[in-house]
Amino acid sequence: MDFITYEKLGLNNYLLRDDIVNGRSNNEPTDVSGDVNYYPCSDSNKNFNVPEGKIIHFSDWNHSEIFSGTNRDISIYVPVTSKTEDLGLIILQDGDSYMNLNGPVRATSVFDNLIHNKEIDPFIAIFVMPGRPKGVKKNPIGTLRTKEAHFQRSIEYDSCDDKYLKFLQNELIPFALNEINIEITDDPSRRLLIGMSSGGICSFNAAWHDPNSFGNVISHCGSFTNIRGGHNYPSLIRSTEKKPIKVFLQSGKLDLNNIYGNWSLSNKEMASALKFSGYSYRFEFGAGGHSLNHGGSLFAESLKWIFNTK
Repeated sequence: MDFITYEKLGLNNYLLRDDIVNGRSNNEPTDVSGDVNYYPCSDSNKNFNVPEGKIIHFSDWNHSEIFSGTNRDISIYVPVTSKTEDLGLIILQDGDSYMNLNGPVRATSVFDNLIHNKEIDPFIAIFVMPGRPKGVKKNPIGTLRTKEAHFQRSIEYDSCDDKYLKFLQNELIPFALNEINIEITDDPSRRLLIGMSSGGICSFNAAWHDPNSFGNVISHCGSFTNIRGGHNYPSLIRSTEKKPIKVFLQSGKLDLNNIYGNWSLSNKEMASALKFSGYSYRFEFGAGGHSLNHGGSLFAESLKWIFNTK
């Protein structure tokens, strides 16, 4: 399709969260009644016989040139290990949601247990929040972001260019490694990106642009819908030579359905395309809605599957 026709059809328009079309909006209440079926995985429970990794927090980090004029919170997980080089790497988008000790994932406890039990080799984990324009306050977990913060998150997470990848490679990872003085592996099969919703497509998009840097993705209710072009990925996967990316997808029958698209269907299309093109993938489709509950119940299992451990 030529650009003139593309614009004439309005395909270049970006719909805001509060926009209304045909009496429907992207801000409608979501049905999460199916989430009662899911509980945090057993490895999310703290075991007082298991040593805890160290967490280093950085609030209002503002040194990004790629996303200039933003502040973001960053937390780095350093495992209990004698190794100081060749560690694996996990980066979690919307990091606070995954790190929340009262949330559905409780990632650091899962990490501690899996590493202590030698079910996964030691790794560094970076929990990173999307940027907020300077002057915009943080929103408490479980509350809506301000319009300004929501828009910035969409720019970073939903865009299909390689800017977020460059942010990870050139800014976030060098910063984190400098703070902890530990070396990580360059092996993409031991480097994993994780995200929920727009963080899910963000993770896949970064790996797609450079699978030699990140070879694994876990996407929870990924936004492979028409927010900023992500609905094109099933077609791209089918029409592009297979890339060395291992993908874990999760969605549910009560996932979002709004102007941007239908999350349940889009994740099914992603799974179908990955299967068609011969990818190593796993798709878990449950009864839940647009939340981390189902993904949290599978979190330890998904990590072990990604890293080929029992």
